[in-house]
Amino acid sequence: MSKVENLGVIAEPGSANKDKKSGWRTFKPKINEKCTNCGFCVSFCPEAGITIEGDRAKINYDYCKGCMICVDVCPLKAIEEEK
Repeated sequence: MSKVENLGVIAEPGSANKDKKSGWRTFKPKINEKCTNCGFCVSFCPEAGITIEGDRAKINYDYCKGCMICVDVCPLKAIEEEK
């Protein structure tokens, strides 16, 4: 491994789901009962932290970095900031 790879360069695509982010999350999204499983949040999550399970989406907080993109893209406003 070269020194460049040790400086935070992403050496392989799709590695986000290998690295837990929860230690530095600023905001915490929460999915409410309005969720209809449309999958927009899954598609736009940059950390692969949201999956579809059963009849609604589920956030894996180990990988969520709190960017809140999911809140912005949800057409039904089924995701909100947990207070």
